[in-house]
Amino acid sequence: MKQRTAILLLSGGLDSATAGAWAKKRGLRLVALTVLYGQRHAAEILAARRVARHLGVRKHVEISVELDRIGGSALTDRAIRVPKARSWNSIAHGIPVTYVPARNTVFLALALGLAEVQSAADIVIGVNALDYSGYPDCRPAFVRAFERLARVATKAGIEGRSRFRIHTPLIRLNKARIVRLGARLGVDFGLTHSCYDPVARTVKGRMRWRACGRCDSCLLRRKGFLEAGMPDPIAYA
Repeated sequence: MKQRTAILLLSGGLDSATAGAWAKKRGLRLVALTVLYGQRHAAEILAARRVARHLGVRKHVEISVELDRIGGSALTDRAIRVPKARSWNSIAHGIPVTYVPARNTVFLALALGLAEVQSAADIVIGVNALDYSGYPDCRPAFVRAFERLARVATKAGIEGRSRFRIHTPLIRLNKARIVRLGARLGVDFGLTHSCYDPVARTVKGRMRWRACGRCDSCLLRRKGFLEAGMPDPIAYA
């Protein structure tokens, strides 16, 4: 049987790395897509490259989309402060300023175009609807709606050559369960990057980043490792 190709949206974070390992375990041949969307730092792009090599993807495509030109998010606009040390109640309610307007809609649209060119019917994304920061484009309803769109918005879908499916293996897992799943699948979490506002420093002429440890993403990551009973291998400032 011919091996199926899947497009993996790869950010370099813990979730996308685990989603990629999940897809690989199921025999899918991975083409990774990383989007440079005008984020505040290059740390997650470098992490995505490390994770892509770790997963042994067949091809790694990087696409630039200047979402910072739109603005409206602390992740793309340095004038907007990244929230730090928020309470769990605050993280669990409302949509924070780290939300990037329509980001996953844009990312999935790019993945869909790449899927059509690569003759792939499968797209894998590591969105999560439990331990997340209230983003509307991480919910099951959004994913189902985009899947329906994919089937009517493409030549391959209209002609019946592809019945596109958006795989979200982590969507109903909390962060601790994601950590445990990734560990079982052999993910090297030391290669990943999750921080919204890392601290940069130069070491031997090269830029290095340490996670701040206090933004929403760091707090959720640290909580996940703690509840999973495992040490987090990345460095914190």
